[in-house]
Amino acid sequence: MENVQRMVRTVMGLEKPFHLLIIDDGSPDGTAQLIKDLMPEYSDRLFLEERSGKLGLGTAYIHGFKWALKRDYGFVFEMDCDFSHNPQDLVRLYDAAVSEPADLVVGSRYIKGVNVVNWPMGRVLMSYYASAYVRLITGMSIRDTTAGFKCYKRVVLETIPLDKVKFFGYAFQIEMKFKAWKYGFKLYEVPIIFTDRTAGTSKMSSGIFKEAIFGVLEMRWKSLFKNYKKERDERIPN
Repeated sequence: MENVQRMVRTVMGLEKPFHLLIIDDGSPDGTAQLIKDLMPEYSDRLFLEERSGKLGLGTAYIHGFKWALKRDYGFVFEMDCDFSHNPQDLVRLYDAAVSEPADLVVGSRYIKGVNVVNWPMGRVLMSYYASAYVRLITGMSIRDTTAGFKCYKRVVLETIPLDKVKFFGYAFQIEMKFKAWKYGFKLYEVPIIFTDRTAGTSKMSSGIFKEAIFGVLEMRWKSLFKNYKKERDERIPN
């Protein structure tokens, strides 16, 4: 809960006036009430969406994307709330989205070497080679295919059928990048330093491993029978 308060104040204090949506899945630590207490201080910039129970990381992001698309935001970011992603880098991702030929900007741990703090070497290697595996199977060229710190231009989220996103765990981040790329959007990486706040604790399990290995293969196979250009033309708003 302390991280949430620090995150809110840090984002609200950035040079650019970002808006911040916190999605709380029934957290028992009082996060929702803390956000409600802070909202009057940051009127019209801090928002809260409450959901009952743990519904999965991917569903929380989809919920947030839909929330943003109902409003007039031109850029939509996703990031962790535990400071493993440095909120100061929000400005750098935004600047890249504006100045570079980029529709989806990725905060990348691997575009300039390996920039990860507090991970044991085994976990670093697993993550690094997982990205290499995804590049091999999908054909994407980006170095950090599993990154969760991103900036989407609005049109990307309007084009991807969010209700048809299949993965809601580890492979969610891969699927969103892959679909954006297949729809013809430009992906661009900005180097960041990722600092894990739960050093040495891996969330990798047999289920996650299976999803990452076989899910990516299935995703690539199904993409061979889909006309993304035609669907993009049909989905992009006039």
